[in-house]
Amino acid sequence: MNKAEEKKIPIHGDELNEERSEESALEGKPSEVEKEEKNEIEELKKRLEEKEKESQDNYDRFLRMAAELENYKKRAAKEKEEYIKYAHEDLMKAILPFVDNLERAVNHAEKVVDTGVLVEGVRLTLQQLLTTLNKFGLRTFDSVGEPFDPTRHEAMLVVETDQYEPNHVVEEFQKGYFLYDRLLRPAMVSVSKPLPKEAQTLES
Repeated sequence: MNKAEEKKIPIHGDELNEERSEESALEGKPSEVEKEEKNEIEELKKRLEEKEKESQDNYDRFLRMAAELENYKKRAAKEKEEYIKYAHEDLMKAILPFVDNLERAVNHAEKVVDTGVLVEGVRLTLQQLLTTLNKFGLRTFDSVGEPFDPTRHEAMLVVETDQYEPNHVVEEFQKGYFLYDRLLRPAMVSVSKPLPKEAQTLES
């Protein structure tokens, strides 16, 4: 059969449109490879987000630990400073009785005739000792005439008097001392209270 004898098979319009529609559908539909690539990309994005969140959490944890470490250093430095500052507290307590005895000796000697040299010598020794102790943070405080303060006074006696306002220190039996800002020993004192009403009436 020659070319002239070949029969042309007619293609109807509906069939042609159907073929074209199938081709268009195939062109618009993603292949399996494209689907896998898209899934892999989504998975990588998800993992990246998780790693970013994990990284942020680790960074926040690092900041908290750094802050805690800094606070610990400050506390340790303060505790060390406090320890050094008050390390000789027991020494001060042990020396105070000697100070008391020297003060009593001075007070007693002042009442005796012809003891000027002795009094001056003891007073000088006492002053030198107190000056040395002051360098280590020891200091005393006034009590007589001051309001009674239970945080630094120890009441040994209550005295009825009109020379002082009620609840004020009348006499100091033993001095109190501070070591820097810490009370080392309270002062032993007598405290005033008002006279009975009968006595007040008689005086008036």
